[in-house]
Amino acid sequence: MVIGFLAAVSLIRRLSRDITPNPGLITNAALYSLIAGVAGSRLFYVVHHFDKFNGHLLSVFAIWQGGLELLGGVILAITVIIFYMRYHKLPIRRYLDILAVALLLALALGRIGCFLNGCCFGKPTNLPWGIRFPYGSLAYLSQVYPDLRRNRTAPRLKLPDDFFGYTEENNLWYSQLKPYDNLTAPQKVLTKGPYRCLPVHPTQLYSSANAAFLCFVLYLLWRRSKNNIKAGTSKLFTRPGCIFGLMFILYGTTRFLIEFLRDDNPFEFDGITISQNISIAMVILGVIMVAVFEKMKPDGATKRKK
Repeated sequence: MVIGFLAAVSLIRRLSRDITPNPGLITNAALYSLIAGVAGSRLFYVVHHFDKFNGHLLSVFAIWQGGLELLGGVILAITVIIFYMRYHKLPIRRYLDILAVALLLALALGRIGCFLNGCCFGKPTNLPWGIRFPYGSLAYLSQVYPDLRRNRTAPRLKLPDDFFGYTEENNLWYSQLKPYDNLTAPQKVLTKGPYRCLPVHPTQLYSSANAAFLCFVLYLLWRRSKNNIKAGTSKLFTRPGCIFGLMFILYGTTRFLIEFLRDDNPFEFDGITISQNISIAMVILGVIMVAVFEKMKPDGATKRKK
């Protein structure tokens, strides 16, 4: 995430040279968006998985233990940036177009972090590029337990009973997978034996590749839009703000499709995941923004003293 943020800030500063002569404003906007992005990602995760924090509310702030959802961070970061740009009287729509390109660059790198962390995993697959995550990983745990929130009443990977221990919580006993070091020697058949993790779609890398491709597409459209503004011509998707709206349409559509390959988010509203519902809203919002921005006059760069 840090590498993605630094790459995004560098790209924003480079592409926004003709928007403001004061690059410090751009850097400050990026820093505020980083804080808002982390807060929004955590807030979205806590709301989405509030049952995990029941009785342990202070752990809401323990972000070092993991638990961030990028979509929530993007939404809050964009909101903060809009208010910041409006406060400093900068051309919001032109900056948002640049922000769209940079956000997808940050997302392409951030999703690699998801892959290394093991979250956002995919469904089992027999494709040759399927990934086997280690024992005790999030993908492994999803396979050895039923998942009623995804309408799965039986585990995908059946383990012997002695792989599990029991822990007491609130006067109730729960079955819990034993730590790897507590397994007996015959049970350590988890790298080549029948109890290793089933191969799954590397959906994190799908998402990373998708974001990188969309970043490239939007950059080309931004270049086209910039050249048309200089030439005083107006073509489709060249009005300021349209690139930002297209980001919502393109990312919302591809995220909706990738969700069908993921196996982590529970089914919620209308039999689809919350991310798919948000994706539908993103596409609708993107269409509205493009339609509105196509009718608006270009906003010029605001000259400010250093």
